[in-house]
Amino acid sequence: MKHPWIQSILRYLGLLLALGILVLVFGWKSQHFLERSTLISIANQIPDLTFVAIGMTLVLVVRGIDLSVGSLLALSSATIGVLMTSQKWPLIPALAGACTVTMLCGLFSGAVSVGMRIPSFIVTLGMLEVARGATKLITNSGSVYVGRRIGWFGEPLTASGVTPAFIAACLAVIAGQFVLTRTVWGRYWTAIGTNPEVVRMAGVRTWPYLIAVFAISGLLCGVAGWSQTARMATADPNAAVGIELSAIAACVIGGTSLMGGRGTVIGTFLGVLIIQVLQTGLAQLGVSDAKKQIITGSVIVIAVTIDALRDRWSSR
Repeated sequence: MKHPWIQSILRYLGLLLALGILVLVFGWKSQHFLERSTLISIANQIPDLTFVAIGMTLVLVVRGIDLSVGSLLALSSATIGVLMTSQKWPLIPALAGACTVTMLCGLFSGAVSVGMRIPSFIVTLGMLEVARGATKLITNSGSVYVGRRIGWFGEPLTASGVTPAFIAACLAVIAGQFVLTRTVWGRYWTAIGTNPEVVRMAGVRTWPYLIAVFAISGLLCGVAGWSQTARMATADPNAAVGIELSAIAACVIGGTSLMGGRGTVIGTFLGVLIIQVLQTGLAQLGVSDAKKQIITGSVIVIAVTIDALRDRWSSR
């Protein structure tokens, strides 16, 4: 039972079972939950969190944490808005510019954390404030209307009803899972998270791999900013406040260990679905925002507790 592939299958089945139970419960309690429009709405609301959670998964696998993802998402959105409106940049250069900015922010956080041996918690907490302040500075603390020039990425396709952003998020999940499980970089990330000293003794320089995960996380935050701007048609400097907690929760629910060395992008994606189904179902039942926060926080605590118990069981 301790074979990794058996554990992965059981974990996915458990997540699918939990997701199915939530869908059935909310479908029973709310007459509109199982309607096609609700399910499509859930699908179209998850790309932002999916992109951010993929990057968070990679960071957690190497025993790090990135608290700046929400601010970087907002910075990406603001950069897109300002470049396309004030600077009159075309769409593609504006998107590339925004992703470059957030990737460099992630690269800086990783370089400082690894180079100075400062816990990533502290460094990314500082970047959270820097990026949020920069976002408010370039937008003058006001929303920037972008409109349909970018809105097509968040508009439903005629046939299926899902958006290009959702399709891109699914492709990112597949790519992330492949990189994490089928490439040398992914194997090194997992090994570093399991025991970094052994990896160093094997003659592998760990710092490029550690810095890379923060750069990738920043890049994915840039893509998430594109997704949110397209969906809202507006760059909001106060966007994505608290999304880092949802991303961590999705990762832990999906089986990523907070102690490093274990995680799957597919599991994280199922965690994102569970969180979104939970939030949508509670909203349809008329649960207040305060109660939704309590329930979501309780789910995070339960997921972390289960993760700790799973680590203890695996170590026996």
